Amino acid sequence: MIRIEFSEQDLKKIQQLRYEHPHPRVRKRMEALWLKSKGLAHREICRLAGISSNTLRQYLGMFQSGGIKKLTELNFYAPTSELEQHRYRLEAHFRKHPPATINEAATMIEELTGIKRSPSAVGRFLNSLDMAPRRVGTIPSKADPEKQEHFRINELEPRLEEARQGKRAIFLSMLLTLYWVPFSVFCGHSPVYL
Repeated sequence: MIRIEFSEQDLKKIQQLRYEHPHPRVRKRMEALWLKSKGLAHREICRLAGISSNTLRQYLGMFQSGGIKKLTELNFYAPTSELEQHRYRLEAHFRKHPPATINEAATMIEELTGIKRSPSAVGRFLNSLDMAPRRVGTIPSKADPEKQEHFRINELEPRLEEARQGKRAIFLSMLLTLYWVPFSVFCGHSPVYL
């Protein structure tokens, strides 16, 4: 059994912190110390505080080596990626040259930083940059490029030219689109909705 003498000042601080400290781990440490100050056996302290005997010994050792200040320190292990050192440079590069695939992004990262990462790690890193994967669209199966070109040249472009001159208002809509995004035509007052 480890013998510890608590000063009156320590007891007041322990009593205060066991209820008022914002972190539950520190409150639990103070509870264990409070029970120790009341002369309870280690087994009883462990049962009441819900900790193991090794944890109790660790708390008591921390108190002996650094006092209450040591018990209020929270030093959790929080690993950081090596890519975090290059975060801003990579983000600027990816915004300017967006990768088509995760594997392409992994290759770019390796070329720019010399750090090789798996595709899943690269995907997590890109998500942390708020870069969402692009959705690939399909070409309609019955699309006829010749008819589309004919429509563009003979029907669409003349109407757009009339709109630029202010002779016509054009409203473009896309099938199955639920959202209307207004935007103004360069000719001035005619609104076009996509």
